[in-house]
Amino acid sequence: MLTPDDLDRLFGALRQAFDIRPDAEIAAEIDPAVLTPAWVQAAAAHGLTRASLGVQDLSPHVQKAVNRIEPFDVVAVAAERLRRAGVASINLDLMYGLPRQRTDDVIATIGQVLTLSPERLAIFGYAHVPWMKPHQKLIDPADLPGDAERLEQSEAAAARLLAAGYVRIGLDHFARPDDPLAQASRSGRLRRNFQGYTTDQAPTLLGFGASGIGALPDGYVQNQSDEVGWRRLVGSGRLATARGVRVTAEDRLRGRIIERLMCDLRVDLDAAAGRELDLGDERTALEAFAADGIVELHGGVVAVTELGRPFVRSVCAVFDPTSGAVAQRYSRAV
Repeated sequence: MLTPDDLDRLFGALRQAFDIRPDAEIAAEIDPAVLTPAWVQAAAAHGLTRASLGVQDLSPHVQKAVNRIEPFDVVAVAAERLRRAGVASINLDLMYGLPRQRTDDVIATIGQVLTLSPERLAIFGYAHVPWMKPHQKLIDPADLPGDAERLEQSEAAAARLLAAGYVRIGLDHFARPDDPLAQASRSGRLRRNFQGYTTDQAPTLLGFGASGIGALPDGYVQNQSDEVGWRRLVGSGRLATARGVRVTAEDRLRGRIIERLMCDLRVDLDAAAGRELDLGDERTALEAFAADGIVELHGGVVAVTELGRPFVRSVCAVFDPTSGAVAQRYSRAV
């Protein structure tokens, strides 16, 4: 979406406002179909170190179903251009649960993209939320895989990547053993924010642009989602913040528990919350998960099992007092 001239203006402004360290990680999400040599050169000149390529699925019938025609050759050329420009890390974003997608399609796609030797891969479940994304109303729900099929696709993808030597990170990420994400996972330093799993330890996240979300020590803020409204506010010299949520001490404790479960698949409740939270109801709910083999309970320690890994969001929801009210508004857990 940003032209090379846009990149020059953007990074010029960023360098005026911030001291950008020479070893800063600069990443971009990229659609391989529209990547040009000029864009790669401009991004590399500004220090691009990591590129995430949106692949989804390479099966022609799946691409037709989602109206995203992008042959493997297009992805391979994009990766080659980035590597040649000195971009050290290539991430690939794949999806399961897409319309008309089968487990064989997922495995075939992984087989093709592994030839590109990506440093990281993410396997996301397609979220069918037409009430939030009106264009999804064009998709026939009958074409979507059922719950059992989605789980089968997810687990088959994980097995294929583990067999290829990748390390499973949290819920849906995979990385080479020497990748910083895998190293952070092994040492208990893995974090999770609005962008997903990260090695970033900073307590503040600044979100720019329309709908951008920022995380501050005292809460969260979101910019105006409507781009026209956002431009009007910024053009008039005002902050484009549309709403914010202040976090309480209890929110922080619950957030710490949820983050460790998402990152480490285990948490010591006594160490994370001490006696500052009354978790009686939560412990009762966890016992039901334990009966199904989703978690194991050892005193105050909750450990998500490999069987339960796909359901870790549901385990985390136990500690989120708002989850019941929003459960039907967003995508399914698997």
